[in-house]
Order: sequence, then C-alpha cells, then structure tokens
Amino acid sequence: MDRDVVITGIGPVTPLGIGKEAFWDSLISARSGVSRVDDVIDLSDIDVKIGAIVNNFDPLDYMDRKRARRIDRSAQFALAASRLALLDAGLHPDNIPSSRAAVIAGTGIGGLQTMEENFAALSKHGPRKMSPFFIPRLMPNAVAGEVAIEHGMRGPNFGLVSACASSAHATGIAYQLIRSGLCDIALAGGAEAVLVRIAYAGFTKIGALSKRNDEPARASRPFDSHRDGFIMAEGSGFLVLEEESRAIDRGAHIYGKVLGFGMSADAEHITAPAEDGSGAIGAMQQAINQANIDASQINYINAHGTSTVLNDKVETKAIKAVFKEHAKHIKVSSTKSQTGHLLGAAGAVEAIATLLSIEHKMIPATLNYEHPDPACDLDYTPVNTERDIEYALSNSFGFGGQNAALIFAKPTE
Repeated sequence: MDRDVVITGIGPVTPLGIGKEAFWDSLISARSGVSRVDDVIDLSDIDVKIGAIVNNFDPLDYMDRKRARRIDRSAQFALAASRLALLDAGLHPDNIPSSRAAVIAGTGIGGLQTMEENFAALSKHGPRKMSPFFIPRLMPNAVAGEVAIEHGMRGPNFGLVSACASSAHATGIAYQLIRSGLCDIALAGGAEAVLVRIAYAGFTKIGALSKRNDEPARASRPFDSHRDGFIMAEGSGFLVLEEESRAIDRGAHIYGKVLGFGMSADAEHITAPAEDGSGAIGAMQQAINQANIDASQINYINAHGTSTVLNDKVETKAIKAVFKEHAKHIKVSSTKSQTGHLLGAAGAVEAIATLLSIEHKMIPATLNYEHPDPACDLDYTPVNTERDIEYALSNSFGFGGQNAALIFAKPTE
C-alpha cells in the first residue's frame, strides 16, 4: 500500500536570504536578489555583468574550517541548507532512523568553481599545483554524499543531474522512495554555485542570459514581452520529507503533503523546449493523475518562468493545454523574478516558496511584469495576492528537455 508523504522541514540558502524567515520576508517584500557582480567576478570582456549572489554566507557558521576547505561552494551551501531543514523539522541524530533515511540531491553542473580554479592552476603551474581535493570537490554526486556524511544518513543516496529540473527530480524521487516504503525520511534538494567566469562566458555564448546590466533588479521579468534571458543565481534548498504517520506521531509541524510527481522528456532539442509544450504537458498531467485530483482543483502554479523568450511562451501554452478553461482562473507566479535562476537548486527552492505560500495563504508576485505578451496571456500575479491554496503545482524544466512537476496539498487540519 502506498504511504502518504509530508514536508516537515525546509532550508533555503538563497540570494533573498538564508533561512525560511529571511527568505519569505524578502519574497513578500518584493525584493530582488539580482545585482551587479562584476566587482567580484572578472566579467570585463563578457557582455553580462549581473547575477544573484548569496550574501553574508559564512560556511564556518555551519562547518569547521577544515571541512569548508575540502568541499566546493555548492556543497557548502548544501550542508547549510540541509542543516537548516533538519533543525526546522526538529530532527537530530538521535531521532533520525539512520538506515531508513535517504539523501537525494540534485545539481545542474556540480563543482564548477573547483573546475575553474584547478584548470587555471594546471595551465599556469602544472599538475603539482592542483588541489588533492579536486576530484571529490568536482563530482556532481558530492552534494548528496557530503550531506549524508554530515548527518549520518545511511539509506538510499545519490545525486541527480537534469539541469534546471535536478532538485525537483530529487524531491520527487525522494517522495517515491518514502511512498513505496523503501525509506521513512529523506533530505531532498539541490545546490548550485556557478557564478564564475567560465559559466558566464558559456551561457552568454548561447544567448541565454539577460544583458539588462543597468537595471539588475528589473532584469528578471518572466512572461513580460521585454524579457531577454535569465539571471544566473547561486544557493541551495533542502526539504525534509517524511512518512505522514511518523511525522504526526512525533508532533512535527507539517507544511504540506506531496501529492503527485510527474516527469517526462521532450526528446527534441538539447537547450530549447519542445515548441508544442508536449514534455511539460506530460509532466504536469502525470503529477495530476498521481495526485488523483481534478485539474480544476489546482489554484496556484509556481511556474518554471525563467524570463527567456521560448520557455515562458511554451510553459504558458502547456498550462493552457493541461488546464483548458480553468487556466485563466489559476494564479501563476515565477519566484525567479526575485531569486534569479538557481539552475539545479531552483526546483527545491521553488518548492519551498510554494509550501510557504500555502502556509501563509499568500502568493508572491511575479516582479517586473509590466508589458503583456500576447503569447503569455495567463494571470501571472503582478502583485502579492492572498489566497487559500488547496493544491499547488510547481514546474521545473531543464536543458536536455528534462521536465518535472510536483503537486503539494495544504496539510489536513
């Protein structure tokens, strides 16, 4: 028999703030985490100068100096976010069922900062100057491994790499593991730290990033007709998923229930979404079917909403295909308008935003939605809106045509 799965802890480490209170306060204050970053990154010969940095992050607040030195910045974010999530859930080593506790973590790229630093050392000084921690810091699965080591969680453990859908996939797979009885509790999420020169050069080369350098806070503008690309961001988000009866027995606070998970592939293009939205449609429809609800019961969508010309148009088309006439009655918003795009960590951070929206009965606005696009004609929530959210959908679509959709329900009172 399938088991019910709930969220009992959340841990955001984002450009809007560290911890759920700071993160939520920034969201509902309509604050942007995007700024000029060329004072800390050499972007002198690169057209893009903006990004979303996690300010005031000190890894020594979460680990000792030796540990911090041995792991990539992405893993540092992950250890901080996972610790915040466990503390929020009221879980400690003595009440975590170690062998029944999973860690599933996603990242889009992994230790790119480590790659850049060690390639520079190799090119300039030869192999003797490379770090002995190069390989373990670089591995995409290092995030999952380091989190499990930190918290002594010995159940299923692996890393997921599906570009911008990575941590949404991680959350969905963790849900399935608990639902099927393979574990009782899981830390799921993702981490990314790609605000480095090589990433800016690469993403700029393919024309993916906004060049609105003189207006950083207005650069991320999902669904707006003047959008010109996404804004790279760094950070992490982790969630504690738990079998419902266990959570109730220990008196845990429940943010919401994971009700459905869908995943699909466009199988069409390595960077562009399928023009007919078929992959996104498939993921959303799977999630709705698994949730065993009618599509008309969903009243909020936290959109993938990247602020790119193609994604926003295709996502709108897919939502209309799935929800039909109900689509015009759904509140849709993109928190990437505030956080920027956390790539492999985006899905988990947006799941956290969705759960907080359910808890506070408030939908954060899509910032900078000023110029309607005829191809994007839904209600994108240009101002914060109070709403009792029964069921919410969170979309994540990645390069490679890899799609994930999660449905959350408000907790039973």
